[in-house]
Amino acid sequence: MVHILRTPTYRDQTGVNAPRDFGDYRTTTLRHPKQPLLLLPQRLTEITGPVLGEGRVSAADADLTVVNGGEAQGQRIIVHGRVLDSDGRAVPNTLVEVWQANAGGRYRHAGDNWPAPLDPHFDGVGRVLTDTHGNYSFTTIKPGAYPWGNHHNAWRPAHIHFSLFGRAFTQRLVTQMYFPDDPMFFQDPIYNSAPEDSRARMVSTFDYAATQDNWALGFRFDIVLRGRNATPFEGEDHDD
Repeated sequence: MVHILRTPTYRDQTGVNAPRDFGDYRTTTLRHPKQPLLLLPQRLTEITGPVLGEGRVSAADADLTVVNGGEAQGQRIIVHGRVLDSDGRAVPNTLVEVWQANAGGRYRHAGDNWPAPLDPHFDGVGRVLTDTHGNYSFTTIKPGAYPWGNHHNAWRPAHIHFSLFGRAFTQRLVTQMYFPDDPMFFQDPIYNSAPEDSRARMVSTFDYAATQDNWALGFRFDIVLRGRNATPFEGEDHDD
């Protein structure tokens, strides 16, 4: 018997993701593709990788609050959730990477020079592998809002960037996690560029059950990689 491997094809998720050119987010005008996209068939490389072994990710990578021999400043939080595929099935042993600003709203990055203090004990990057049920968890500091010059008096809501590969490169997802009831939602074009009925999928929920006594507040953020209920995708033109 001959088994034929049928590779899946990629299709845009209309109604889930933000448009590539969104006038209120000024840099999309400069960065978005000017020609129609070409849909290419997926080959073996795209549907069988990447391979991420447990030996490459340590437990310490999931705790962003202890760096360089000291503890980070700010409100300690636990962010956790499940990674699911388009059919609602758990995605086990997949890499979840995060990066964020510190409690003062500043990134440890050469391009971030606004006058908020750097924290010597916070680098703002972490990673973790999901378990066999698709669960992930990491400990960090609640990031601060920061100005970003998109428009007058523009401030980004507090957020954490997420990067996932899913089961294969075809499920690659980069998105942002916001916090509930943030007062800056009304003027943030990145948040508002997503279709209105999908914005809630980018907002975490306060989780009292995950909150640890005398230690950290808990927030839950489930991530769906593709399909009708997918977490809105942040493309290469959304890197702020």
